[in-house]
Amino acid sequence: MRKSIFIIVVLILASACKEKVAVPKEWVLSKTIQLDEVNPIGLTQVNGSIWLSDGDHNRLVKIDKEGKITETIDSLDRPMHIDAIKETIFIPEYGKDAIETVDKKGRFIMKVSDSLDAPAGVSVYENERAIADFYNNRILYFDGANWISFGKEGKAQGEFYYPTDVQITKDKIWVADAYNNRVQAFDKKGTFLQMMGQDQRMNAATGIFVSEDEVFVTDFENNRVLVFDKTGVLLQVLKDQIEKPTDMMIKDDTLYVINYRNGKLNLFHKQPIFAKK
Repeated sequence: MRKSIFIIVVLILASACKEKVAVPKEWVLSKTIQLDEVNPIGLTQVNGSIWLSDGDHNRLVKIDKEGKITETIDSLDRPMHIDAIKETIFIPEYGKDAIETVDKKGRFIMKVSDSLDAPAGVSVYENERAIADFYNNRILYFDGANWISFGKEGKAQGEFYYPTDVQITKDKIWVADAYNNRVQAFDKKGTFLQMMGQDQRMNAATGIFVSEDEVFVTDFENNRVLVFDKTGVLLQVLKDQIEKPTDMMIKDDTLYVINYRNGKLNLFHKQPIFAKK
């Protein structure tokens, strides 16, 4: 009898050990890198290397782990929120009203279905393309076969007041609706699905990044980054060493946040909440 009870207890304990207990985690600043005379607006990665758009100096720069410039693409006209796929960088040129692409073959102007007016952000996902068309208060979206346009100036659902950044994910198009101080999400026909951040008193929601589980938005004038879950629940507010943030991305489980004002790159890592000092 005792032997049977012992075996049952061992089995219960073994089963319990196999169950994974979810430990709450949050993003914690781990490092700040001072950039070399760069006022970054957007960032992306190509083959593991980080590229920054330096709109004040009309260039893109590639940096190493210490923030030193290792390569430069000059003669741009106010490059904004950039993106990349494989080895091709897509550059919205705010001053030229065009999207330029750069790869090993050279530099080219991307063909779009309509004229742009100060493109502020671009996103690429497989064969899809999306452009935040700032002064036209709309998104231009290419589904791999056709272009569509959605949005107009306004404050209602599906309307924009100067969209500044955009990101395509598997099933949605996410927009940083900058001066409506919110994020909006749409399906790939341009139909409004949801919004978030409208109750957080943001002041210029200029940049967006969407990971598998979280939505990040820069609250530019309030010097912070807001982190939401996909339903719009606020998870965390990042303020440590953040001053006039413009964009962010996750690379190798590290969250990179760029500061426009002081030219700093902030690195955050997720840590269990109880491990904080």
